[in-house]
Amino acid sequence: MEQKKLDRINALARLAKERALTAEELAERDALRREYLDEWRASTIAVLENTYVLTPDGKKHKLQKKTGGLPQ
Repeated sequence: MEQKKLDRINALARLAKERALTAEELAERDALRREYLDEWRASTIAVLENTYVLTPDGKKHKLQKKTGGLPQ
């Protein structure tokens, strides 16, 4: 995610502590948060898909995907 968008999320968070956000600000914050979480999930999944477990006997095993997935 671009640093500009992260800065905007943080600015909206600070603003929310000072006063109630307008409907437009709430919608912007929610959209930015959703984008951030989607990118974080994709990045985490990519790391886990390339993770292997090394057993004591020296064999590598790819992590198995859990059924059910993450809650949305």
